[in-house]
Amino acid sequence: MKYLKTATLAAALLGGSALGAQAQELHFIMCGGEVRPADQTVIDQFQKDNPGVTVNMEAVPWGTCQDKSLTLAAAGDPPSIAYMGSRTLKQLANNDLIVPVEISAEQQALYQPGVLQTVSSGGQLWGYPHAFSTKALYMNCDLIEKAGMECKGPETWADLIKMAQTVKDQLGIAGIGLAGKDFDNTMHQFLNFLYSDGGQVINADTGEVLLDSPQTREVLELYKALTPLAEEGPTAWERDQLKDLFNDGKIAMYVNGPWGRGQHNADIHQLVAPIPHGPSGPSGTILITDSIVVFKQHDHPEVQAMAQKLAQALTTGAAQYDLDQSWGLTPIYQYEKMGIDKPFYQDDPFWQVFVDGIHTGGPEPLVVDFKSLQSVFTNMVQGVMLNDDTIDNLATKAGEELAAIK
Repeated sequence: MKYLKTATLAAALLGGSALGAQAQELHFIMCGGEVRPADQTVIDQFQKDNPGVTVNMEAVPWGTCQDKSLTLAAAGDPPSIAYMGSRTLKQLANNDLIVPVEISAEQQALYQPGVLQTVSSGGQLWGYPHAFSTKALYMNCDLIEKAGMECKGPETWADLIKMAQTVKDQLGIAGIGLAGKDFDNTMHQFLNFLYSDGGQVINADTGEVLLDSPQTREVLELYKALTPLAEEGPTAWERDQLKDLFNDGKIAMYVNGPWGRGQHNADIHQLVAPIPHGPSGPSGTILITDSIVVFKQHDHPEVQAMAQKLAQALTTGAAQYDLDQSWGLTPIYQYEKMGIDKPFYQDDPFWQVFVDGIHTGGPEPLVVDFKSLQSVFTNMVQGVMLNDDTIDNLATKAGEELAAIK
């Protein structure tokens, strides 16, 4: 596909005279299978403001989207721009497929703490953060109270285990839902607990792998305790499926993002609480972003420049605020510093849970092979769920595997 298309027929009819403008087509791959209304509004206005520019949107489901973008770029036929998981950035950058993004120092200072860590590698920023999420514990108060307990967020892992055990004993249903399928949110769930125990994965300054740690072993001990209290066969379940179990009254608790509130049945009396903390640290959360990336256009620098311009339009000011608010995302900026009067999350106890965890959270690690990263965590989690190996061996092996791919 060519990303710079010139109206050659018109030129011929004009006897080869110079055209007043050159038509540009931006091929935009949008992971997720849909284009959000807030994004479409910006794209429509961008085309009006830039006559001759056409944004060709291709919405692709998550399961195949990132692979498609990588394959096209590696084959020399890259999209102009793409929305994809920030976990892919280091791999794309190391293969010279994307270009650094252009975010001013003033704008960088407005992001929530930790957001830019999710797009940073080698001292450069490789994506415009566009969707940000933190996680919390969702609780079905109807079930918890039926089991004879007060519906109050457990503060510690010991409290969480006790609550899940009581639900299991009193009601005969799973006290908690655990993600253990070969899917990225199995890693994400593990990191929610690791960051709620003061653990780290990779030192941001030195690049040292820190996964083989006492904190990792403590999380694995937690998983060992919770697995008998979870849904049957947790290695076959991922987070979106746990949402369905929660709606069906088959699990009393599970971890999800802020969008979960709108996905749950209206008749469920639910409470959102911070992720309980472990013995070695305060409550935290994984900080995850999806980003807009600009692919390198060796032959068409003008298309690359236009793609940067579109990415900036989508990820700044009112445009980004509209996406966060309408989609139900953790606010990616400190919008109060932008002069937005009473941003949607202010003075809201629900949103406060998701915002408070930012300061003690940690990023999704950036490595050169994100699928191998996912496998490191899946193997470790499934190993403890299936009792395939000792906790010490699982943690040691995970640390070695991560060091080999980082």
